Amino acid sequence: MYFKIIEKTKIWMALSLVVIVIGLGFAFTRGFNFGIDFKGGTQVTFKMQSGFDKAKADKIVNEYSKNAITNTVNDTDYQIKSSELSQDEVNEIFTGFKKEFGIKDDALISQNEIGASIGEELTRNSLIALGIAFIAMLIYIAIRFEFKFGVAALLALFHDILITLSVYAIFYIPVNSPFIAAILTVVGYSINDTIVIFDRIRENSKYMRRETATLIADKSLTQTMSRSINTTLTTLITIVMVYIFVPQVRELAFPLTVGIATGAYSSIFIASPVWVWLTDKTKKGSRKVKAEKVKEN
Repeated sequence: MYFKIIEKTKIWMALSLVVIVIGLGFAFTRGFNFGIDFKGGTQVTFKMQSGFDKAKADKIVNEYSKNAITNTVNDTDYQIKSSELSQDEVNEIFTGFKKEFGIKDDALISQNEIGASIGEELTRNSLIALGIAFIAMLIYIAIRFEFKFGVAALLALFHDILITLSVYAIFYIPVNSPFIAAILTVVGYSINDTIVIFDRIRENSKYMRRETATLIADKSLTQTMSRSINTTLTTLITIVMVYIFVPQVRELAFPLTVGIATGAYSSIFIASPVWVWLTDKTKKGSRKVKAEKVKEN
């Protein structure tokens, strides 16, 4: 018994396409919410009293910057990142904190101005790293398996990146440097899950040579489904707990959650159907060439 997954490829592709199209629509009309790491801005850190009310501090900050990102470090260090704050506004926020929390004049422990050029360099280096990783994985999979396995795996990875970007565009979530780290991590995690499925497809192909690519893929996916789901769930539970209980790393935990869930989906419902499509196309092409040779003879 096996799940008939490949037969419903159009449904899986349509679901992904809807999210991507909506995301691209928001990206082109409204754009991404690039944070301070990309646009430049001000990063300020205050030394607060232990157990201070972060919600009250956020309310004061939001009066001057609606898009500011705030974090609490070591329970007492309150950090603000914003591309909109002027020096006068920082001083007014400091005054508000003094009145609300009774902090001293030396509570402003750091204030840094971040230039937009840093974001440009970060973006360029990240794209280079991603490009090299894609090429290296394509070469490895082509040698270890077959070229069409590599193409299917990279298309699935490209799908994961587009879905994650779409979620950020739709909900206008700030894009900062942790997002880049999360994307690179997701690429590594997703390709690992895809490789496990492809390895089973390759093994089954040896014993099912007379069967169709669709049947081989469905049987392989059924055999690896529980492994993929269990691995993904245990990973997601850990990351979600980190997101809830460790707010300092939420900028990293959220894209990891989206990317890993999407990676598990693409490994099953995108990569394998693409492999089936490429395999069928290859077989049809070889049959056509043989038929033409027969006619010539």
